[in-house]
Amino acid sequence: MLEPVIALLGYELVGIEYLVQGGNNVLRVYIDKDGGVTLDDCQKVSRQVSGVLDVEDPIHDRYALEVSSPGLDRPLFTREHFARYTGQCVQIRLDKPLDGRRNFKGIIQGMQDEAVLLEVDGTQFVLPLQAIEKAKLVPDI
Repeated sequence: MLEPVIALLGYELVGIEYLVQGGNNVLRVYIDKDGGVTLDDCQKVSRQVSGVLDVEDPIHDRYALEVSSPGLDRPLFTREHFARYTGQCVQIRLDKPLDGRRNFKGIIQGMQDEAVLLEVDGTQFVLPLQAIEKAKLVPDI
């Protein structure tokens, strides 16, 4: 519902998170464009997205809308994101343990069907996309 509106404004919809933090719910929309995202870009997209959400009303609870750049520690949401950042360091948290662990930090080796190939300290793991709860790049500073 939001992707066409964001694309018409000239931005890429990177991903969406809905977070429940205490009694406060947050709908976070990540956008990007060539050359990076400014505060003005976030405000412009926020106004349009807010209008769509008011009309469509997909979330019945109270929430705060945040529109943000993905930043240096860019979240990864899709198969295409993982493929685009092959060779980069990433932190991944799974929704349930795999080989006794949920948290992984390593180098993306590529994709195999619907799974991320991740090298962690010389060991390769195959992490199914549907099992990934959260993933973000680790900036190389």
